[in-house]
Parts: sequence; structure tokens; C-alpha cells
Amino acid sequence: MATSFNPGQPKIYRCMHLFAGIGGGSLGFKWARFNWRGIPGRFENILAIDSDPGACESYLNITRSRSECWDLFSRDQYTRFHGREPQEGWAEVTAADINEACGGIAPDVVFTSPPCKGLSGLLPQASAKLDRYQALNELTLRGIRLTIDAFPDSPPRVLLLENVPRIKSRGKHLLKEIVRLLQSRGYAVDLSDHDCGELGGLGQRRKRFLLIARHKESLQPFIYQPPKRALKTIGDIIGPLPLPDTEDMGPMHRLPRLKWLTWLRLALIPAGGDWRDLQKIEPEDFRIKHYPRPGVYGVMAMSETCGAVTGGSGIGSSNGPQAIADPRVPLKSNRHHAHFSVGKYDETGGTVTGATHAANGAACIADPRLHKNLQDYSGSPGLYGVNGWAGQMPAVTGMAKVSSSNTPAAIADPRLPGSKGTYPNRFKIIKWDKHVPVVTGDTDVQCGAPSIEDPRLGCAPRGNTKGPFGVQPWSETASTVFGSLDLHAGAAAVNDPRIPGPNERLDPPPVIISLDGTWHRPLTTLELAALQSFPVRLEDGSPFVLAGNNDGKWREWIGNAVPPLAAKAIGEAIGESLLQADLGETFVLGMTPVWVSPEKIRPSRIYGIQ
Repeated sequence: MATSFNPGQPKIYRCMHLFAGIGGGSLGFKWARFNWRGIPGRFENILAIDSDPGACESYLNITRSRSECWDLFSRDQYTRFHGREPQEGWAEVTAADINEACGGIAPDVVFTSPPCKGLSGLLPQASAKLDRYQALNELTLRGIRLTIDAFPDSPPRVLLLENVPRIKSRGKHLLKEIVRLLQSRGYAVDLSDHDCGELGGLGQRRKRFLLIARHKESLQPFIYQPPKRALKTIGDIIGPLPLPDTEDMGPMHRLPRLKWLTWLRLALIPAGGDWRDLQKIEPEDFRIKHYPRPGVYGVMAMSETCGAVTGGSGIGSSNGPQAIADPRVPLKSNRHHAHFSVGKYDETGGTVTGATHAANGAACIADPRLHKNLQDYSGSPGLYGVNGWAGQMPAVTGMAKVSSSNTPAAIADPRLPGSKGTYPNRFKIIKWDKHVPVVTGDTDVQCGAPSIEDPRLGCAPRGNTKGPFGVQPWSETASTVFGSLDLHAGAAAVNDPRIPGPNERLDPPPVIISLDGTWHRPLTTLELAALQSFPVRLEDGSPFVLAGNNDGKWREWIGNAVPPLAAKAIGEAIGESLLQADLGETFVLGMTPVWVSPEKIRPSRIYGIQ
């Protein structure tokens, strides 16, 4: 039945979000704008529920919508997950609580994005099978059941469950129950995967799973999938942002203070590569050499005089060699010749005897079948990964940091400080024996190449006794400090021997120019939020900042969030169908694939759900 509309006024549909986090899905639905036959529409977020107080506080600041900090665990699930009984005063959230919070009126759309840690491939299979993670996974079913039971007489017209694609395997039994429940309440159900990057036109690829259920009686038209949008590059997203540590961008745009050794690793890894590329470096190309202290693992000859015996005399100690090359091998003359023998992989084995022990016969083999990665450090792909400026970003996860193997969290940033917008010949010096570039009307050192390396120096430069660009020894008395002392006027530099140690965290961080001429650096937390399509400034113009001051927690919230622009695309597709239904439409031909239609193939045929 068609619904009446107020001329010139948008039709407002109500939306509820369970497991809302910091509000990525809610923000996207708030941004969504759609229309049909000249009638505009939008969504109002009437309620969001999450158990994390910090996430709820952030949700309020970001979306300016209502949030309730409720734990949606059942008592049994709470006990299994936490390993203890709930604290005094804890109570299960009921369907009646949700009904009351919504004012007794069912929302048009319910968007659920339950915790995915137990379903994600980032968690080992053995850990995923633990009862605590099974309890966490069961929130997928409990959220849908609470919603259905909260509005038995007027069910929500659309229900969404967003999660990781691996829910189809690790949570297959839960999906079976969810589909059965929804179909028993009159819903047509569709299960599909999508790329949030393509839905929202993001600068990252983010594969996700989506269950979408349409109530067949209250919403008859098809729900068409949103159109796919072109992906952006990382540079498209973070290029407009100021460089890290710009004060007016807030604490989330602060560059992580990495160890000195990590900075060196990043500088040596090519854009698009990861830790495995470090193994390809020829140390002599960068004068990298290990100089162990005398005596480390030293072995003394039997014929030489022993070094001094010290209190720290261990084989791995640097105090002195504490091992000896003893020619008196303690073997009997009649010892079997195969004692501790190691057989070659491509030769015939020795006789198998009843005492096949390493000390008795050739019971060892030189097996060449080692995985390539085991020859050196066997880190996971992505470790110390550096993203190319012009490429797409992998999915932002809750563990997105430079030393994490989940996703490359560093960027080859071409925006070297002070170089933006400059000409190629800026401050360029021409060699004496080369041709000069075109002479222009702006022949200034900052505009072209009007400088020359003139070898005809016939006088000594002016300055103090050390001369311009003088470098003073660390161990000597400094030259006179005068009013115009800088690098160009006198010896204002020093050879500082205090090179940072491998584990020192420099503040401010160093800018090491990599071989490709860019600065390989970590992505800031604000840049990760931007790649997830969160705004870098809030509605009041203040920088995008989440609750608290824990950078690790911020990144976890951001990585777990639904990208707002992807949610916006989903909301606009659903909103059009809602408008069509309220205008009396029962069938509309679309240009994109259908999500949920009356003739949609049952999900049991797609995923084997019976």
C-alpha cells in the first residue's frame, strides 16, 4: 500500500545498529541520500548498541546520534568468553529492552556487525575452536534473534549482518540457524561477498561478507546491489592531508615513534615489498657490516696460549675465547665408521640396523626440502610492508602497524618536506662540462638551474679558522661562536659519535630518504581512519579524535569499523527500495545485480546451508 508523503519533505527511515563500534555503519547511513520519482529520502539513526564504553563515546562524537553501552552476551556466553561470572548488577539485555529503547516502534533497517575475531583468518584455527571464541561467534545469532523477538508484530523491513568472509566456514552452523530463523519470520535472505572498496570507492581493498534479509510482506520490490566504484590510490586519500605531526590535525596524526632499526628497515624495503626484500640486499652496497667484539664464540687452537680467564667466561661471551679445538676426539679406534654420519639426499642409504641411532649409524639425512622462507627469518607476508603511493591499500585491520604481518601499514610518501610544488630544476647545480638548460626570465636559484659548479676557485673562502661548512671534532674545543654562525659561515657542525642504538625511539622521528626518493614511513592512525573513509575533521571542525589516548585501541576500533562510504552505498540501495514500496511500486527494473528478490535462489543452494 502506498504511503502518503509531505511535498518537498524527505521521507525519513529509522535505522538501528547493533555492535555499532565507533559508528562507521551509522555514519554511512547518516550520509546516505536517495530519491524515487522526485521524492527524497534519508535515514535517522535512532539507536546504536555496543559493549565498549570508549567506542560508545567515540560513536556519539562522530555520528551525533544516540548510543547505549549494553553487553549483548547472554549470561552463558558471558561466562564462557570471560571465564568468570558477570559482576554484580550485570543483566542480560532482553528483546523488551530493545523494544523500549526504540520507543515501541520497529526500525525500518537493522544493521548488525558482530565481533569477527573468532571468525577471522587472523586467528589460528586451533584458537578459533576454543569455547570462548565460540561464545563470541554466537553473538551473530543472538543479535538477530533479539531484534526479531523485539518486534514480533511489525518486524524490521530489512536486516543486515556484516562480517568477515570466513564466517561461511567457521560460522557455517550459525548461518544455518540465522537463515532458518529469518525465513520462518517471512524474510527472503541473500548471502554474498563484496569488496567495500568497490562499493564506497575507497583507497583500500576490503573483502567482507553480507547477509541481507528483506521482509517480503512489508517490502516487496527488489533490492538492487549498489554500483561498483573505481578504487582510489593511497595517495588520493592521504595526499591532501598535511604531513604527520602537524599540530592542528590532533593526536591521531602523530607518527609512531619507531625504533631506529625499524626506520632503517623501512628505508631499505622497496615500495610494494615487505621484510622478504631485506634478504635481497647486498650488505656491502650500504656498508653494512657486523663487527663482533673479540672473543665472541671464539675457538682457541690447542697449540696457542690461552687468553685471560675472566668472570664472564662463556662461549658466547665477548670477554675471551672459551672454546678449544681439541684434536683428541674421544672415539675408540674400532668405532664404526658411520658414527654420527649424515647421509646425502641423492645417494643410497646405509644399511638399516637394529641400533639406528645418530651415534650408532647413518641415521641422519641432509634433507634439502626446506621451504624457501625457512632459510632465513620466517616472518609472515606483510611484515614491515611498505605500500606504494599510487596503489590501493590492503584492508585496514585492528593490528595495522609496521611490525605486524596483518597488513602493510607504511607508505612510500613522495611528499618530502619542503618539496611540494617545486620545479624539477629548483636549486639545481649544473656541471661545468654539461649543457645548460633553457635560460628563462626567472633565473633564480629557486626557479631554474642558474648555478654552476665552477672549478676555477682562486681564493680561500671567508670564515673563521675552520672555514664555511666546517665540521668540528667531538673531542676538541669548539671554535668561537659568533652572531652569524651557521653552516654557511663557519664551523657550525660536529661529528657526533652518538649514533642511535637499534632499539632507540627517536623523537622527532628521522626522515630517511629511500632509494626511490621517497620517505618510507608508517601510516598515522588518522591516515588509517581516512583510508576507512572516516572524515579527518568532525562536524564542529575539530580534528577526528577517538576517545581515550590509547593508539593501539584507536587502531583496533578503526580496523573493526564498517567503512562509512561503503555503508552509505548500501544504505542508498536499500533506501530506494523502501521509497519504491511506499510509493506503491512492486517491481522495478534495475541496472545492477539483485540482492534480494522474490525469485532469489535460496542461500542453501549457494553455501550448502540445509
